[in-house]
Amino acid sequence: MAYNNLAEFVQVLERAGELKRIQYPVNAELEIAEIADRVMKANGPALLFENVSGKQIPLLINAFGSMKRMALALGVDDVEIIASEIDKLIRTKPPKNFRDKLALLGQLAKLAAIPPKMVGAGVCQEVIEREPDLNILPVLTCWPGDAGPFITLPMVFSKDPKSGTRNVGLYRMQVFDQSTTGMHWHLHKVGARHFSSKRKTPAAWNWPSAWAAIRR
Repeated sequence: MAYNNLAEFVQVLERAGELKRIQYPVNAELEIAEIADRVMKANGPALLFENVSGKQIPLLINAFGSMKRMALALGVDDVEIIASEIDKLIRTKPPKNFRDKLALLGQLAKLAAIPPKMVGAGVCQEVIEREPDLNILPVLTCWPGDAGPFITLPMVFSKDPKSGTRNVGLYRMQVFDQSTTGMHWHLHKVGARHFSSKRKTPAAWNWPSAWAAIRR
């Protein structure tokens, strides 16, 4: 991993001339999406909206919207360097002996850069919201006619109520109020299976997708 946090990456983007700070008040409902759409189509820079109307948190968008910014994010001069490493790894034949295993371990360590480790606490726990409020987040309403603001690619954690096995998935979530969202999934998704098991209903439902109100 090239960076310890997002703030470091923002600084790198700015030094590289790949970031535009916007201090003028903008609205998360339609306005930011319209600005970002025009900038992306013009191959423009990443945008940091520092003053989102009615929100307490700034919004970064288009951070990975070019090959250069992707390379910066990966800490390389060219994304093809990473692509070639991955290609080499997937073409690697299964190890036949201990020497082959050591060689493969070296490739994996190089690709991962930093070996994983278990920790008791993380930086993300420095600020704890005892009464979380989704309304402080600059969640976008992107298109006229949308049902409301949507968190497009959240990391949603669920747990199998029987086995305790955990899963993380990307499910589009509509914000209803300060503590409630509607989560969309397809039947084959693990989150849907966990929900089905919790509700003690058959795994196969008779509609193409399932909507569930997820409350804290």
